[in-house]
Formats: sequence, C-alpha cells, structure tokens
Amino acid sequence: MSHRQPVRVPERHQFETLIDARTPAEFELDHLPGAINCPALSNEERVQIGTIYKQVSPFEAKRLGAAMVAANLARHLRETFSDKPANWKPLVYCWRGGLRSGSMVTWLRLVGWDAQQLAGGYKAFRGHVISQLETLVPQLQLRVLCGATGSAKTRVLHALAEHGEQVLDLEGYASHKGSLLGNLPGIEQPSQKRFETLLSEQLERFDLSRPVYLEGESAKIGRLGVPLVLVEHMRKAAVIDVRATTEARLSYLLRDYAYLGEDPQALAQKLGWLKELQGNETVGRWQAWALEKNLAPLFEELMLRHYDPHYERSQSNHFSQWPKRAMLETDDLSELGIASLAGKLLALEKLPA
Repeated sequence: MSHRQPVRVPERHQFETLIDARTPAEFELDHLPGAINCPALSNEERVQIGTIYKQVSPFEAKRLGAAMVAANLARHLRETFSDKPANWKPLVYCWRGGLRSGSMVTWLRLVGWDAQQLAGGYKAFRGHVISQLETLVPQLQLRVLCGATGSAKTRVLHALAEHGEQVLDLEGYASHKGSLLGNLPGIEQPSQKRFETLLSEQLERFDLSRPVYLEGESAKIGRLGVPLVLVEHMRKAAVIDVRATTEARLSYLLRDYAYLGEDPQALAQKLGWLKELQGNETVGRWQAWALEKNLAPLFEELMLRHYDPHYERSQSNHFSQWPKRAMLETDDLSELGIASLAGKLLALEKLPA
C-alpha cells in the first residue's frame, strides 16, 4: 500500500472511486464529477455539532462529532463499501480536506485499502474549476448559433453533436430554455457552482483545435449567470444565423412547449410579468388564451410582438461579428428539417475568424 500522501485535483482521475464525505446538502449544491456521497455527518448532525462548537466548547463538539462520524463510518463499511475488493483505491474529500475525510481515510487504510485524501478538499476543486474556465474558454474556437425564438437552435446543436461535432449545450447544463417561459416542469435549476462544474468538465474534454458550437445566450439563463469569460468570448465569436419562416417556428414552438398547456394558471401568471412591456390589454388577451389552452395564437403573438422586434437589435449589439454572419434559411423545423440544417451548417465555408 502506498504511503498516505496528499493528492492534488488534477491527479483525481487515477482513482476508481471518488468519495465525498460531506453532508448530502453540500453534495447536492455541487461535487466532483462522478463522486459518490458517503456523509461523515448528516445535514442535521453537522448543524448540531456547529451549535455545540459555538455554544458549549470545541472539545465537546469534537467528542460528540467523533462518535457520530464513527457511527456513520461503521454504516458505510457495512453497506456501501461491503463489496469492495482488497485492491480498491478510493480518493476521499470533504470541504477543506480536514477531519471528515481524514477520519474516513484513516479507517479505510486500517482495513487495508489504499485510500488517499484530496488535498484542500472541495475548496481546492472549486478553485480548479474557476481556473479551468478562465484558462480554457479563451482558447475555444467558438461558433455561435443565433436565431429568433422558435428557430430550434438547441435541437440543431443536438444534431451537430450526433454528427460528432463539439457542442456546448448551456441550456442543457442550466436545465432551462433561457426564455421567460424557459423553466422545465418539475426540474430545478442546478446551483451556480454546479453549473460551472458541469461546464468545466465539458471544456476539459474538448479538442481545442476543433470548433465548438453553442447557442448565442444572454448573460443569464434562468437564475444562473453564464461565466463572464464565456460571455465575453462568445460576443467576439463567428456567428451563424438560423432564419426560419414564421410558420416553421410556430409549428416547432407548439411541439417544443406543448407542456405549458398542462398548467394554464402558471402560464397565465408568468405572462403577467410582461404587463409593463406590453400593456394590460395585450397581456390580458394572452392570459385568456393561456387559460383556454389556446396556445397557437398565444405563441404567434408572443413571437411577433414580444420576441422578434428586439431580436435583430439585440444580436447586433451583443455580437461583434453579426454584420459578417453566415445565414441558414429554412421553412422546415421537423426532425428531418433540423438534421438537414445541421448538414448545411457543416457544409458552410470555413467562417471568417
């Protein structure tokens, strides 16, 4: 068994199992990709120990905490780790690489496993994510896909990925479609830190010598902020503008947002946010359509009156290469039409850098 030595973040791939010894709440907020959660303390226990530390004494907190950690470790040894072979080599981390992961590593090594501890814990990993974003993003050869609402940009990205192209699906990682009505039913957006971890993990897999396709997003997707370094790099990148007919877009939106008809009250409530921009009368009509589940006229007016008027202006303000953009026109956003768009996009001449 190798000596116990601090393992740095870039060496984490040498281990078959990553164990996060923090609480389930900390784990849910963000964790190392591929890690499993084996808490040394539960959410409630951690709060309890923190209170005793402040109100009674650090010694009392450590004594009681040690008993709780021992009980939780015993459970993990009996259950989670019961099938691990003698040559198992896990890497364990907690918040800062302190007591929780240290205790677990000590016990796993007493069993005979070559367990190691991540130096600096999750905090060191978080620093790694931030530095990866700052370092890798400026090296990406970005191709930004623009198009008015309903142009099926996300689906075109997926079709490009099926062709083996490199794609950064920001809305996928953000669990949000990026518009006023973009939150997905029954799916919470991840934390900001989780979103950045997912992006950083994807960037590490990219071949920097090949283009990376992504959608021209604003600086926020739902409540999540796109990392500033990516927003700035995206705004200078080559642009491809998908121009679909109004009919094709409406038909696509009715398929893509069909679920909005399942909760007419929630839809009407969200439309209420547009009163200041669109006036009570217009929004009142839209809300009535929402409550009747009459999505076709609602989506058509939203497109033509709310989204489209700002589209051209906002794109030319945001993307410096907008005047030199490549254009792709289509009147078909069915699955076949989208596949054909992806093919046309790949056949485009090499875009001006």
